[in-house]
Amino acid sequence: MKLTVNGKIESFEKESLTIEELLKLKKVKMPEMVTVELNGTILEREKFKTTYVKDNDSIEFIYYMGGGSPII
Repeated sequence: MKLTVNGKIESFEKESLTIEELLKLKKVKMPEMVTVELNGTILEREKFKTTYVKDNDSIEFIYYMGGGSPII
């Protein structure tokens, strides 16, 4: 199966993968903090275990981080 993950085309031997399995295969750090976009749609975290990716799907792993200037 071929997927585009974070803009890069990758091949996977498995023909059936859930989002949760893909996070583990990709060794995503802090998977509890990542937002997943599948083909342009943000997935709800509780659907990671039951949502399967298909050949040619596009997946983005997104981390939201706070930041800014310190208060002086």
